[in-house]
Amino acid sequence: MNEEERVIAQETNETVSETEPTGAAEAAGATSDVAETAEAATEAAETAEAAAEAAEATAAPTEDTAASAETSAPEAPTETMADYDDAITASMKPIHEGDILKGTVIGISDEELTVDLGIYTDGVVRLEDASDDPSFSFRDFEVGQEISATVIRRDNAQGRIQLSLKAAAAVLGWERLQQLEKDQSNITVKISEAVKSGVTAYVEGIRGFIPASKLSLTYVENLDEYVGREIEVRVITAEPENKRLVLSARDILREKEQEERKQRISNVEIGLVTEGTVETIKDYGAFINLGKGMSGLLHVSQISQQRIKHPGVVLKEGQKVKVKVIAIKDGKISLSMKALEDAPAQEVEEETYKMPKAEAATTSFASLLKNIKL
Repeated sequence: MNEEERVIAQETNETVSETEPTGAAEAAGATSDVAETAEAATEAAETAEAAAEAAEATAAPTEDTAASAETSAPEAPTETMADYDDAITASMKPIHEGDILKGTVIGISDEELTVDLGIYTDGVVRLEDASDDPSFSFRDFEVGQEISATVIRRDNAQGRIQLSLKAAAAVLGWERLQQLEKDQSNITVKISEAVKSGVTAYVEGIRGFIPASKLSLTYVENLDEYVGREIEVRVITAEPENKRLVLSARDILREKEQEERKQRISNVEIGLVTEGTVETIKDYGAFINLGKGMSGLLHVSQISQQRIKHPGVVLKEGQKVKVKVIAIKDGKISLSMKALEDAPAQEVEEETYKMPKAEAATTSFASLLKNIKL
């Protein structure tokens, strides 16, 4: 080995010596980094395990808590197919035109009613199929109201069942009207129009007639005054075969008048002296109008102190007379004019005549004539 080669070898060894410590240090550093990473991973694992335990403790109730929850929370009822039998049966029932169905109003407009029939589709009632009454309006109905209607078309253009209240009324309405006639129940109707000899009103969508003679207790001259008015009536004739419905308000008005009269009469006292007007004259007496819807009988025997054969001898219709109430029985008032004549007569009878003291009770007939000149 020459000098040049020796120098090169020496430089190479020095370079290797300088490099070895550096590699060892890097190896040691790498080992330290691995250890730190492992420690961090261990800590992370411990943290995750603690979090999982905390979450499990929060989510899972204790035995006491679970028992308490079971005690306080009632069990939900178990539904079975039997609970839906009616609904299923109804939904599968075949629908035919002419059937009368019951349903619940779920929609209202000026032109139609929408009805829940509890089946595969809804029903609809058009205004023209509701009533013949020109004043009829769907605004009188309410959501949730139950109605009965007749099927007139199973499937209209919208896939709904077309119904008619008018057709149902032709069956059910007459049944109710006949029951109202039997019970003589009061119902309220609105007069729709005046016709010859009376007025008309609708009940259950059926046109009824009220004769003028059954409209009031007195003669009605202008029937148009009743149009649009609501009055109480009773059904007096319901004949579905003839489509004849006749109503009356008169009996109700008469009953009310009698009740009011009884109430007023109960406030009248026996002995009351009042003035009245001779209303009608009969063979047995005269009826005196006392006002406020009250009248009383003035019997022929109570007209005068003198015996008279007929009340017309003393009284005339329309004549004003003063009378005294002498009796009230069964809502009837008995009057007397004679009782007023008795009072002054009794006062006169109380006066007495006294003879002068100078005259003796034994005065002779001769002494009475002695002063008479012939």
